[in-house]
Amino acid sequence: MRMIQPSGSRADADLERDYAHCQSVQRAYGVSYYFATRFFPPEIRRAVYALYGFVRSPDQWVDCPDETLAVASPLSRAERGAWVRAQLDSYERDLIRAVCGERVESPSLRAFADVVRRYKIPLRYPLEFLDAMRMDLKHARYASFEELQTYTWGSASVVGIMMCYILGATSAEALHYAATMGLAMQMTNFLRDVGEDWQRGRVYLPQDELARFGIRERQIAQGIVDERWRRFMQFQIDRCRALYAQAEQGIGLLPREVQYPVLLGGRLYARILNAIERNRYDVFRHRARTTYAEKMAIAVRTYAEWRGW
Repeated sequence: MRMIQPSGSRADADLERDYAHCQSVQRAYGVSYYFATRFFPPEIRRAVYALYGFVRSPDQWVDCPDETLAVASPLSRAERGAWVRAQLDSYERDLIRAVCGERVESPSLRAFADVVRRYKIPLRYPLEFLDAMRMDLKHARYASFEELQTYTWGSASVVGIMMCYILGATSAEALHYAATMGLAMQMTNFLRDVGEDWQRGRVYLPQDELARFGIRERQIAQGIVDERWRRFMQFQIDRCRALYAQAEQGIGLLPREVQYPVLLGGRLYARILNAIERNRYDVFRHRARTTYAEKMAIAVRTYAEWRGW
């Protein structure tokens, strides 16, 4: 039987360092998320840091393996894929071990395993996230929006669902709206990162919708922003905004003390769509982002609206 460490023990101090590590990861790489996360109550806040820490490493391995690998010469695509798959498989094994109470090397996994146990998050959800990361190794195109959602379910919707367990809202209705928020945020990422994803050999845009607007992949490869591209992007942006609006219907299902940061997080991310429009839909040469002043203005307006919800 595993011994329970008394409060204030060395194990507690080590765990606090693990959570602090996750906070530093979110501060460095998830700027909008970090801004909104600071408005959660302290215990919820650090659990959200751990959730972000858990998803960050697999996402980085899949998207930027060369930044992690230190090799004398570049690896082939097959070699990179094999390395990423091995990393994901090892990460999954360590996750299961950590949830079962064993000590693992990753501080992010140690903190996240504590969150899984503390908030009773079903293990199927983090495992489905890792399955989606594996999909990136074999699927680079999606025929339709419906098919794309087989990927976004694991890569984003289950993250929203895990958030619900942390926030204490696990009704079927609340999980549905959380999954929708995850989908909206992931689609926003796809629209912002079209050029970067192309460089990685992936297109997260429904193939049938590209064809409907008369867009071929060579246009994406060349970064051509014409009227067809603008109409296509506006169609995608309009759908994203509809998803955000749908997801916001679930805010009232959350405990009152966590509603504002969730609402703010969605509003901040949706603002990326405004930046894409401001850049005239050129996602190839200009990265859509919001300034700190914009974030503060959105935070104030959202808080005023929430108070009168």
